[in-house]
Amino acid sequence: MPTRAKVMPKFVVVTGLSGAGKSQAIHALEDLGYFCIDNLPIALISTFADLSVREEDPKHHVAVVVDVREGRNLSRLPGVYRKLKRRGDLQASLVFLEADQDILVRRFSESRRPHPLGRRMSPVEAVKEERRQTAPLRALADHVIDTSKLSVHELRHRVLAIGGDGDQHKLVVTIQSFGFKRGAPADADLLFDVRFLKNPHFVATLRPLTGLDPKVARYVMSDPAAKRFLALTSGLMRFLLPQYIAEGKAYLTVAIGCTGGRHRSVAISEALGRALKRTKGVQLRVRHRDAAEA
Repeated sequence: MPTRAKVMPKFVVVTGLSGAGKSQAIHALEDLGYFCIDNLPIALISTFADLSVREEDPKHHVAVVVDVREGRNLSRLPGVYRKLKRRGDLQASLVFLEADQDILVRRFSESRRPHPLGRRMSPVEAVKEERRQTAPLRALADHVIDTSKLSVHELRHRVLAIGGDGDQHKLVVTIQSFGFKRGAPADADLLFDVRFLKNPHFVATLRPLTGLDPKVARYVMSDPAAKRFLALTSGLMRFLLPQYIAEGKAYLTVAIGCTGGRHRSVAISEALGRALKRTKGVQLRVRHRDAAEA
């Protein structure tokens, strides 16, 4: 039986100007499953890289944020990074985030947080000095992202494209059936009410069963309204899902409810799941909150 090729871990160094979005970038990588450390001392980067590839304690993909908070030691980062790039047991990359001076100054003003260098100089002077100190890193960077005109969602999308492994980052879509008599799910992003469909509860032979049973599913789907609802809803979802993926959304919960959550909502949820299971960029799961309830 052929063995799977070992995936070489990625080691992403995130750096750049304060206020340019390094926190959002590291959060996006964390959502991809990266093991992330903010403000890791430069002296520990090589050790951390060694730990990330050890068979007995693999970290797989990792990311670290290093910036002017490191002080004078920041000048050592180019040399340390060059050593990472020469290693044959990991894929090192450096992501540099920047923005226009006026925008950075405004962001600090709006957040009311001091610039890391601002204790001894004005915000404008601090931004200029930080740009000077990080210039060698910018020249060394594999990816330079100017966040001046990027929204948080656009920045996230750019970082996901850099740090992802093809289809590793997917929108996790949960289709959840439920019963209104037990309340709607609090985490639902989209909610559909299918109580207008004919109800198997009033068929004696079907009442003890759930929408997972083929006999119940056939009964529900024999209603022309069910077929029309499924066609319209699956069409709507095929339009919406790529929009959510482009926005950088990580999770989407689609709730489908009937009275008790045992028959109609279960059958429709299963049918919708089958209709959407091959949607590109989506990790789909179907859950039934109340189907087991008496």
